[in-house]
Amino acid sequence: MDANVHVVDPREHVNEEPRNDFFDLMLGFGGMFALMLVIFFAMVIVKFIIS
Repeated sequence: MDANVHVVDPREHVNEEPRNDFFDLMLGFGGMFALMLVIFFAMVIVKFIIS
């Protein structure tokens, strides 16, 4: 029983996008940090308005 199976070597990475993973990581950290910084300062302003 011989099937015509075309096995592709997984080390070829044919479908992998040419992306810079380190840049994506830094963009994610920087974006999350900026968002949390904006939320922090908004909460500080709200606290001073309330009190």
